[in-house]
Amino acid sequence: MAHFILEYSKNLSANELKLDELFQNLHNAAIGTGLFPLAGLRSRAHPCNDYRVADGDSSFAFVHLEVRLGPGRTDEEKQTAADAIFQALSQSLDDCYQQRGLAISFEMNELPETLKFNQNNLRAYLSEKQP
Repeated sequence: MAHFILEYSKNLSANELKLDELFQNLHNAAIGTGLFPLAGLRSRAHPCNDYRVADGDSSFAFVHLEVRLGPGRTDEEKQTAADAIFQALSQSLDDCYQQRGLAISFEMNELPETLKFNQNNLRAYLSEKQP
């Protein structure tokens, strides 16, 4: 399980962020670590209508990515994943970063082992897609 929750200032458009490509890059980075199953990856984005960046300059923007992990990975594995995911995030946002004041932040949180429920049939659907 790795869930990507992206918050961004409303002065950035979904088109400018290329969200589909950004999410693909994040998923590829996660899969590339060998630590996450494809069927356990989820991504979502939320524009923030009310925000202030630095001195309030209306051109300044922010992107914050929170990654929620299921328990069970070592500290070294989590560090490897964090490095790969932050690199994918930063590279995906490079065009925006070069064009304006942009704050990019990232955090990775491991969920506690208690009271976690999930159900999905994605693995079955994904196996049907395999040639």
